[in-house]
Amino acid sequence: MLWFDMDAETAAIYYVRAFANAKITHVETYPEGGPVPAGSVMTVAFELAGQHFTGLNAGPMFKPNEAVSFVVSCGDQREGDFLWDHLAQGGAHSMCGWLKDKWGFSWQIVPKRFLELVSTSDAVAKARVFGAMMQMQKFDITVIEKAAMGQGMFQQAIIFAQRKRDSSTCCEKL
Repeated sequence: MLWFDMDAETAAIYYVRAFANAKITHVETYPEGGPVPAGSVMTVAFELAGQHFTGLNAGPMFKPNEAVSFVVSCGDQREGDFLWDHLAQGGAHSMCGWLKDKWGFSWQIVPKRFLELVSTSDAVAKARVFGAMMQMQKFDITVIEKAAMGQGMFQQAIIFAQRKRDSSTCCEKL
């Protein structure tokens, strides 16, 4: 259940516009005698990429926070850019693919390619990929792929970190 002040339907429509496989499945209204005028939207059920959600209009008592967030796997840079830009509109960008939408819900837009590259058994490549991701707000698949191959600025960062580690290990033995 996603808690909203009174704009669950507006949010559901906004979210549905972001995803190719999405729809609103049900809208329930408050009856007579409820906390708001009868006929006002109480809940909105919707689906995003096969996941079921329900938005509840229940007032300003509770606000979303980062303890609950949504991870969206995207197929390519274009899809990731669209989702990132759409969901962050009116919200805020963060690091590592995270954003907060205009209602305060946190989303992480993650390319499938990143998940493939960070799952490698090559520990050095994995460190480069992870290091590249840690420097980004929105994922850039090209930069991540270059990092995996040891190209670009992330290769120099790894070499510097290794030299620093090796020199500190050497000095610690003295």
